[in-house]
Amino acid sequence: MSNKKRIETVCVQGGYTPQNGEPRQIPIIQSTTFKYDTSEDMGKLFDLEASGYFYTRLQNPTNDFVAKKLTELEGGTAGMLTSSGQAANFFAVFNLANCGDHVVCSSSIYGGTFNLFAVTMKKMGIDFTFVSPDVTEDELNKAFRPNTKALFGETIANPACSVLDIEMYARVAHAHGVPLIVDNTFATPVHCRPIEWGADIVTHSTTKYIDGHGVGVGGAIIDGGKFDWLAHADKFPGLCTPDDSYHGIVYAEKFGKEGAFITKCTAQLMRDFGSIQSPQNAFYANLGLESLHVRMARHAENGLKVATFLSKHEKIEWVRFCGLKGDKYYDLGQKYLPNGSCGVLSFSVKGGRANAEKFMKNLKVAAIETHVADARTCCLHPANATHRQLTDKQLEEAGIPPTLIRYSCGIENAEDLIEDLKQSLELL
Repeated sequence: MSNKKRIETVCVQGGYTPQNGEPRQIPIIQSTTFKYDTSEDMGKLFDLEASGYFYTRLQNPTNDFVAKKLTELEGGTAGMLTSSGQAANFFAVFNLANCGDHVVCSSSIYGGTFNLFAVTMKKMGIDFTFVSPDVTEDELNKAFRPNTKALFGETIANPACSVLDIEMYARVAHAHGVPLIVDNTFATPVHCRPIEWGADIVTHSTTKYIDGHGVGVGGAIIDGGKFDWLAHADKFPGLCTPDDSYHGIVYAEKFGKEGAFITKCTAQLMRDFGSIQSPQNAFYANLGLESLHVRMARHAENGLKVATFLSKHEKIEWVRFCGLKGDKYYDLGQKYLPNGSCGVLSFSVKGGRANAEKFMKNLKVAAIETHVADARTCCLHPANATHRQLTDKQLEEAGIPPTLIRYSCGIENAEDLIEDLKQSLELL
């Protein structure tokens, strides 16, 4: 029997193997601190000479069990949990880029992430160049600068529903000596494993499909363990030069390609920012992971049925869903997501912004929520909610016109969702 388990088995059993007489489910270690017999034992932890736990602000066993499962699911070498998806994306970029540095990013990303990069991190002295989701390889190359430290994108953009050409993005990133960071929240490792296509770092909002039930906020970062930091030491001094706060340790030398990124991210950023996921929320995330492979199949199935219905309705202007034949991103979807994408689609109701709002108010099964990628169907008008901080021009550049509606298919019966959409449209 092969030691490499298939993804369905990893969803259920990965990350934690109980020994004789131990709990079958991962234990919730709801403790802030951990006891040691001697100061010398604890000192080894602070010097990064031994593995273990001393304060949950940095690491916690429950979190590490779940991070280990996600790492196995994504095909990475090391992982960590964060308090939210926003924290995961912030840490992943800030672990590489400092004041005076530059990052290239797809413009069709979640509005909160766009704001984090374009506004908040810009105040920290990090500059971002946003490129069209349909950028050519030549145009993408031209966006790079000598001080560029990373390339960032989303597998399936929220809510533009564009599909990232991961292989092309990875090729360009590596040509410039920087890693590709991919937010894989919507696809999940069940439907796409970006590391297999050349991505170096993968992030998640575990709040979404991984949890799947709207009970716990969280995020995750997974390192693919393939990027050679020392080969580009001049670009990444934080990983390749001594860290005075840890007695001069050089992360890339001590922990290698497989562990340097996550160790630095934990030892420095989690230590200083404390954006830890609570052990209770990590436990919820693991419960969601156990059924992720089953739920994602239903989400994608419902998404395709709903997208097909809407694409044929006279009151719908357009539909975006990469699983729908004729969609702009259908070919990329078939390449990177051959077994289905997700349950999230975008569409526009004819009649402008006012009609979009009226349509949403008429819905009875789908709920108006800021949430997405959940067992329950929900919808949102991003221009009035998650992307409210963007100008109309920025909305258009991000592929999110003011009339766009994001519809997230849950795991209910698809016919009930279609009937709900039909009655709402009939009232327009």
